[in-house]
Amino acid sequence: MKIFGKLLPDRRSRRDAALDWASDIAGSIFYSVGIYTFAKMADFAPGGISGLALILNHLWGLPIGATSLVINLPLILLSYRIVGRHFMLKSIRTIIVSTLFLDFVFPLLPVYQGDQLLASLFSGLFFGLGLAVIYMRGSSTGGTDFLTMSIKALRPHLSIGFVTMAIDLVIILLGWPVFGRIDSVLYGLIAAFVTSTVIDKVMYGTNAGKLAIIITTHGQQVANRIDEVCSRGSTVIRARGSYTEMDRQVLLCACSKAESYKVRLAAHQTDPSAFVMITETSEVFGEGFIEPEENVKL
Repeated sequence: MKIFGKLLPDRRSRRDAALDWASDIAGSIFYSVGIYTFAKMADFAPGGISGLALILNHLWGLPIGATSLVINLPLILLSYRIVGRHFMLKSIRTIIVSTLFLDFVFPLLPVYQGDQLLASLFSGLFFGLGLAVIYMRGSSTGGTDFLTMSIKALRPHLSIGFVTMAIDLVIILLGWPVFGRIDSVLYGLIAAFVTSTVIDKVMYGTNAGKLAIIITTHGQQVANRIDEVCSRGSTVIRARGSYTEMDRQVLLCACSKAESYKVRLAAHQTDPSAFVMITETSEVFGEGFIEPEENVKL
């Protein structure tokens, strides 16, 4: 048993390492498609250090990946105390992998030279998908990602997509004088918006669900009916109507999107006068949903 006890952590660490490398490779491929395949020839900066590297590439022909790597160095040093050694080391590995793809693999592949609007849309799609894959393994592509994750660590209530959008805006505006057209800013904004939306949808949308808020005078009966219909528990809170001054119960029931209709129907079947509100939840952690993960450290 002691032998197996020693082997299990090694197996887990090997599995985690394999997943980290897989996410670095897959994320870097998506990331490079967004930057090199779609944004490079469309004359706009999608934001972030990669956008800044694209601007420098446009001006002086500097390699995108290597330029991003050089710009990242001072930002790594500035953010080290906040993001921590573990996050920094994983990010350095990701930066190196993405640099190899950007400077050595994708220059050998064809780039998109069609409609700029389509280029901005697909640049944001692949760029956001790549970042989300990398973020979910507790890493980043460096640059403004270090600032983004630092702000996220200090202000957990802010979404990563929103913080990324705010930081990217400054870099996107630099594209106006460089590319010489206001269209470059507009296409950059489109790409940044798509990027932030994809990041939030991939990272939070997979864990999204519904929250049913039910106000009724038959709290326990409604809760029992919901349990019968879709095997979901409810939390019953005692309440009092401010207008009627009648005692009521408020039920909180977290459920999936597919189950929300069943929950509402169960409430109205039990109490036709029940007041039911269905709201969106970006993430639901706990029994029956997503187990809290404490293994990702910044």
